[in-house]
Amino acid sequence: MKLALAAEMQELDRKTIEEFGVPGIVLMENAGHGTFAFMENKLGSFAETTVVIFIGPGNNGGDGLVIARRIHMAGGHPLLLFASPPQRLRNDAAINYEITKQLGLPFLELTDPLDTEGIADTILHSHAQYPVACLVDALFGTGLARDICGHLEQVILLLNRFHHEYSWPVVAVDLPSGINADSGQVLGVAVEADLTVTYGLAKPAHVLHGRSKNERLHIVDIGIPSALVQQAALKGSIVTETIRKKLPARLLDSHKGSHGHLLVLGGSAGKTGAAILSCQGALRSGCGLVTAAVPHELNSILENNLIEAMTIPLPASTISLSDADYDFIYRNMEGMDAVVLGPGIGLDEKTRALVVRLYQKISLPMVVDADALNILALQQNILANPGGDRVLTPHPGEMSRLTGQTTTEIQKDRIAAALRLCQKSACEVVTVLKGAGTIIANGNGNWAINTTGNQGMAAGGMGDVLAGLIGGLLSQGLAPWDAARAGVYLHGLAADRLQRKTTYGYTASEVAETLPYTINGVD
Repeated sequence: MKLALAAEMQELDRKTIEEFGVPGIVLMENAGHGTFAFMENKLGSFAETTVVIFIGPGNNGGDGLVIARRIHMAGGHPLLLFASPPQRLRNDAAINYEITKQLGLPFLELTDPLDTEGIADTILHSHAQYPVACLVDALFGTGLARDICGHLEQVILLLNRFHHEYSWPVVAVDLPSGINADSGQVLGVAVEADLTVTYGLAKPAHVLHGRSKNERLHIVDIGIPSALVQQAALKGSIVTETIRKKLPARLLDSHKGSHGHLLVLGGSAGKTGAAILSCQGALRSGCGLVTAAVPHELNSILENNLIEAMTIPLPASTISLSDADYDFIYRNMEGMDAVVLGPGIGLDEKTRALVVRLYQKISLPMVVDADALNILALQQNILANPGGDRVLTPHPGEMSRLTGQTTTEIQKDRIAAALRLCQKSACEVVTVLKGAGTIIANGNGNWAINTTGNQGMAAGGMGDVLAGLIGGLLSQGLAPWDAARAGVYLHGLAADRLQRKTTYGYTASEVAETLPYTINGVD
């Protein structure tokens, strides 16, 4: 499913009006009517009920006025609360305001300072006659780019207050007001919506920061020609169930050698669990063979915990990986298809030298995770010179070390941060920026947001399983971009299956165990 940035959506609207001759007021009518239809479907009939609609100063307010008219026509009683003088509305929104005046729809102007108690009394008086069915947020849409403060901040706080005090559901028009459409960041204060109806295409903010878990989203077709959307060549998308089509087929006469051989380079004293979990993620991905190369003094730990995987004790590595084993590792890579580098390796000086050599010289596709990322962050110039295709899987802290940005800066625009790490090179470099609404990005400017997963994944070892899962998919022949998207999607979906029984407290190894059933769609 494609996603549109605010500027891309505005350009699609402009071309629809100017190049295809669809009047803007038609688009507004379609938006308002589609929103009303969804509201009625979800909340029931509005006959003999009050619907309180907060009207903003632009086209978002115009959409709200169309909704008001539709509610009136359905036998409902819309109450309009204008955040700014309605006489200031322009163009299509102004036309719809004149229609509501002709219909005699009641309204209040929310003057500065707000008479909050007076407004509340008016709404409660309406409620005494006709129960309030919902609140509609038609204040600001996707064009908002500045922090909300002063009078308008008070309007949003008032809306949220009614929502909390009276448990009236909130429907957001296009986007909850106060949310940046591209980054998903709250611009000072934001409406707390239960349902969101957006137009044409979803925006990043609808799914970033786990927002899709908190509000139900509906997309209304307002009449933007499909040809325009195709011509726009949008770079953003949501990872959906269709990613399963990228998974390799399993032929009846296949054998373990038919489905890839993955090498996992991981583990150090006190961190063998990370390497074990990564191997479990790979084994559960459907990978035919998995081999773990580990410091020789730790080999027995992995042997005892990985029945189905093979191990290679590294002769020159005692309790952490050593660059002295580079040639030995290189020879043992013959016949392997992909590598996972980093889970639990630590930051020993000899380990650092090995990571740099492997990253720059090994041509096999490689997932670079955990401490391998922290090591590369110490020599950032190396990132642009990989020896083969790479999938980098940082969480925000690791991304901060890799880019020099603060975690706050990264979280403010996760898409831009992920794209920044995907430097152009002769090989494909894909970034997986983990978190609520994981971002997958590549050097061609493509980016995708994942919506599976939940708060129960905030536990150790989850990233190790993900690294192994992506590595297993790479070894089975998926391209880095496809392996990263499929891995993140299936990893989160496995956790969602576990959350049906418990909100949190399940472990990373349980997520790994659930993967085969998730991949194959078996309950």
